[in-house]
Amino acid sequence: MARPETITSAANPLLKDVRRAISRGSLTSAGLCIAETFHLLEEALRSDCEVKTVIAAESVRGTAEKHVRGLHGVQVAVLPDPLFQEISATETAQGVMALVKPPEWKLEQVFRGRPLVIVLDGLQDPGNAGTIARAAEAFGASGMLFLKGTVSPWNPKVIRASAGSLFRVPFLYGVDVELVRAALKQNRVEWFAGVPAQSHGAVTRLSETDLTGRCAFIIGNEAHGVRETLRAAAREISIPTVGVESLNAAVAAGILLYEARRQRMRGE
Repeated sequence: MARPETITSAANPLLKDVRRAISRGSLTSAGLCIAETFHLLEEALRSDCEVKTVIAAESVRGTAEKHVRGLHGVQVAVLPDPLFQEISATETAQGVMALVKPPEWKLEQVFRGRPLVIVLDGLQDPGNAGTIARAAEAFGASGMLFLKGTVSPWNPKVIRASAGSLFRVPFLYGVDVELVRAALKQNRVEWFAGVPAQSHGAVTRLSETDLTGRCAFIIGNEAHGVRETLRAAAREISIPTVGVESLNAAVAAGILLYEARRQRMRGE
């Protein structure tokens, strides 16, 4: 660990870069993601991600330094508590954020083994996207594809909602629809689009769907659902509900992934 640096000015270039990345929901100019909270710092280290810088409030300086003590090349920047609160992306800041070099994945890693892929089509809510990533890891998904127009996986709110899963689940971001269609076809993956139970047309109930093979779930935009070009090529499935027509995107994705995991475990 390099010798800690004390920063007291909001005009500091590092802090300006961090604020800009947080406001845009993106990586920093150096291509680093912002992982705020001690839990995410621990998850990044546990996932063997390279932590470049740790920014810590003065009140938790000792705890932050303890997390990275002995690690080569990690820079620690210490801020007065009010200044840290100014740049924080959370309402109840813990006083620590890590600038982490994000893992890089290839398409074949998303389709590894017996693929179980999540395709996010225009999903906008960071909390939904991060929660789906967490469910993807929990239920053994092989990877995720964030189509163009979907919220960035490196939005700090997405990272927090994923609770560290995005450091480990293979994914690609900003993927073109035609590339996804070609990849699913090339890897012999059957597509499933979740739709409301009351939808018209040939819709299969989730409990009657075989998910033990090579499959992908397409999760659409919160307001408009799966785009028609993808939905037309997919097999439509519904989650039976009582009293409500549709579910939150993250809740629906979690149920679909759980059912796929349950069916696959029966054959193991």
